[in-house]
Amino acid sequence: MKIFVATLILSLMYITAAAQDKFTISGYVKDSTSNETVIGATITVKGRTKGISSNQYGFYSVTLEKGVYTISVSHIGYQSKELEIELNANKQFNFDLAPRIAVSQEVVVYSKKRDLNVKAAQMGKFELSMNQIRSVPALAGEVDPMKVLQLLPGVRNAGEGNSGLYVRGGGPDQNLILLDDAVVYNPGHLFGFFSVFNSDALKNVSLIKGGMPANYGGRISSVVDIAMKEGNNKKYQVEGGIGTISSRVSIQGPVVKEKASFIISARRTYIDVLAKPFIKKESNFFGSGYYFYDLNAKFNYKFTEKDRLYVSGYFGRDVFTFKNAERSFSARIPWGNSTGTIRWNHVFNSKLFANTSVVWNDYQFAFEGAQSNFEVKFNSAVRDVTAKIDFDYYPFTGHQLKFGVVATRHKFNPQTTSGRSGDQVFTPEAVNNKFANEAGIYLLDDWEVNSKLKINYGLRYTFFQQVGPYTRINGDTVVYGKGDPVKTYGGLEPRVTMRYSIDEETSLKAAITRNLQFIHLVSNAGTTLPTDIWVPSTYRVQPQIGWQYAAGIFKNFKDNLWETSVEVYYKTMANQIEYAEGYTPGIGDPEKSFVFGKGWSYGAEFYVNKARGNFTGWIGYTLSWTWRKFPQLNEGEKYPGRFDRRHDLSIVANYQKTKKWKYSAVFVYGTGNAFTLPERFFLVNGVLTQQFSRINQYRLDPYHRLDFAAIYTPQPKKVRKFKTEWVFSVYNVYSRQNPYFIYYDQSGNPLQGTLEVEARQVSLFPVIPSVTLNFKF
Repeated sequence: MKIFVATLILSLMYITAAAQDKFTISGYVKDSTSNETVIGATITVKGRTKGISSNQYGFYSVTLEKGVYTISVSHIGYQSKELEIELNANKQFNFDLAPRIAVSQEVVVYSKKRDLNVKAAQMGKFELSMNQIRSVPALAGEVDPMKVLQLLPGVRNAGEGNSGLYVRGGGPDQNLILLDDAVVYNPGHLFGFFSVFNSDALKNVSLIKGGMPANYGGRISSVVDIAMKEGNNKKYQVEGGIGTISSRVSIQGPVVKEKASFIISARRTYIDVLAKPFIKKESNFFGSGYYFYDLNAKFNYKFTEKDRLYVSGYFGRDVFTFKNAERSFSARIPWGNSTGTIRWNHVFNSKLFANTSVVWNDYQFAFEGAQSNFEVKFNSAVRDVTAKIDFDYYPFTGHQLKFGVVATRHKFNPQTTSGRSGDQVFTPEAVNNKFANEAGIYLLDDWEVNSKLKINYGLRYTFFQQVGPYTRINGDTVVYGKGDPVKTYGGLEPRVTMRYSIDEETSLKAAITRNLQFIHLVSNAGTTLPTDIWVPSTYRVQPQIGWQYAAGIFKNFKDNLWETSVEVYYKTMANQIEYAEGYTPGIGDPEKSFVFGKGWSYGAEFYVNKARGNFTGWIGYTLSWTWRKFPQLNEGEKYPGRFDRRHDLSIVANYQKTKKWKYSAVFVYGTGNAFTLPERFFLVNGVLTQQFSRINQYRLDPYHRLDFAAIYTPQPKKVRKFKTEWVFSVYNVYSRQNPYFIYYDQSGNPLQGTLEVEARQVSLFPVIPSVTLNFKF
């Protein structure tokens, strides 16, 4: 480890000294139609192999010796641009890139090879544009970035009704999901059927599932980094859609032209309004209602070319209600996320860029139920306040340094349960709030050593401390006051990824990373409500530790028309958490019912992507194993994790037939989920009792599904400001009855020997057609 730190320091000293007596061109890469900054644009110098990418805010910096150069800027989805410049002093220049017109792809000549998958040192990183996301068929016409990510190799879902990501054997809590730097704890609407991300408000979605760089921390599996649009600062624009179950609208435009802009985007379902007239009073669903809504907003102001301010926020809620007087039962289940981000960009000089952020995020879940004279309430919540500063330093072409610090104040309410039965009131002895402070500091270098070798290496140190008020009972009772340290954790997280180029279209990559995770999502598989709770590391709960080793070969064909890759990985996960056997949610501190163990996973991922032309798409296949082992569970024997899926296949195809019609299809296949079944039934004092199998000993039937969509874009003879698009989609074309869960139905009388127990399968979605009208003006 000391050698690793020394290498970082020496590299910084070397590149700073070598940067003397050179000049720098810097600025921003922007969309020419809206002035939105372009993330991840490639900036290269003609005749040289080394280049850099624009950062998350579109900023770039290239340092060269005195002379005349041709600078090329390119990005997928934009037409490339070149600039010849005489560099004899530090200069500032902003590149405005024109978006490519999707229907003209067949005649586009790519001046810059699409070879980032081969040239970049980063492993397992996918960048998805909004056009790609919108072209994939969606359930009920709801475009969903998280569902598209689940179609990539190494990423799987748990089937229908789950928007979580399960990356390389990890759980949904092991993914760092960011929306404009704010952590999103629960990315699901409708109990997980849809995600909380409205595509109309988004600019960029990136996934890193292997070789997480050092500027990200707090999770051990992956990063999903989502950036919201900044708002068109040239002209006003309205777009939206009217769909089968929801509608959305987005408004953006300049506040001060070329200086300040805004965007507001809203979405709401109307399932409750449409379904209510058709539900009969005698139906089991009478009295039930459900809806979700969300709102995205962002404002930015450019004070000078060196200073920019961004203010963004998200607010979303799901509300499920049930009230039926005849059944004397009522329930209300609201939950949702709120986030707020304030960011200040400052350019110190042509080589040093800084972003300072203050972030607030809040997640809450509640359940309120009543029947006759009995009432129960359950609450769970997480709230964070974060301050961070990140620097991008460009000493000279071939090096891109990132370093920064972050600090977070956590407040957890894992669960608070109260109730009433008649005149008797049940209240918790104390609210089990837990508090913690988390901080991190990091340094990384993306170094192109030569035309063959590129390394992205870095080091992160993370600190986590549980603080009072807290009462610890471990034999003796110890009371900690407000702010008193209870338990401290910390450690170094080295991250190294490297690429070695065999030729222009072939490279080998490898990565080794260590990650610490101090917060945990604990799931109770015995309940049917989303009562999974977030808990911090405490005196008793230790942080998760993940080591991941990965290697792969990346090969392109036919001038990068076809992209292919094969990656293998092995991952270990220490200090995993589950509930003890027989646990049911109730009053008290839930961590007293936790048990701890370890996990590991390994596998191979295969990926083939056709990148351009009228016919595009990809095939992703994953062969993997995921295991868990807990001394107190399953008699101490290893068992398949609930995220284990041996085979996972996704096929995505898009075909641009004419300017008016575009077709797309998705086929998915996956090994059935592992689950636990009762194997025997017997009577104990007249009560039917079950004896369960070993944990996850059985498998549901395989999951497979075909979706189809056709997009019709009218082509009026005259150019009109008002544009429309019709999306016709069919989810689950052949109406596959995929298993959601298994339950046992019993009939007869056990005392008379006529008892019969029958396993029944519950499936969610048959074939579902939908129509969506999108508009823009």
